[in-house]
Amino acid sequence: MHPPSFLASSLYVALGGGLGAWLRHVVGRLWIAAIGPTGATAFPFATLSVNVIGSLLMGVLAGVLSRHAHGGESWRLLLGVGVLGGFTTFSAFSLELTVMIQRGAQGMALAYALGSVLAGVAGLVGGLALAKALA
Repeated sequence: MHPPSFLASSLYVALGGGLGAWLRHVVGRLWIAAIGPTGATAFPFATLSVNVIGSLLMGVLAGVLSRHAHGGESWRLLLGVGVLGGFTTFSAFSLELTVMIQRGAQGMALAYALGSVLAGVAGLVGGLALAKALA
């Protein structure tokens, strides 16, 4: 079976991404309903939840797709890149990191993990500083 065309793959990702983003919003609203706005902002329960749930689901998806290759690229695009990408990018990070470790590239995995966290935080701090400078 041929991989989906660019247009088809773009539609899979866009539809899945919209659904994933909406699901992330729903999780945030559920936490606010459960513990109130003050509790929900005191600790990022919603973000932690989507990161853990998304990573679990990415593991299930990767495991299933590795065993059933027929039509797998379309499902990977819709569910992995789209839904889980819109729900949380941490699931993709977790998968990539785990694959590096399983391939025996522990040094690269450590560099990726540290680099992702440190560069991500540095990027956010830089963005805040830039926004403040432009204000």
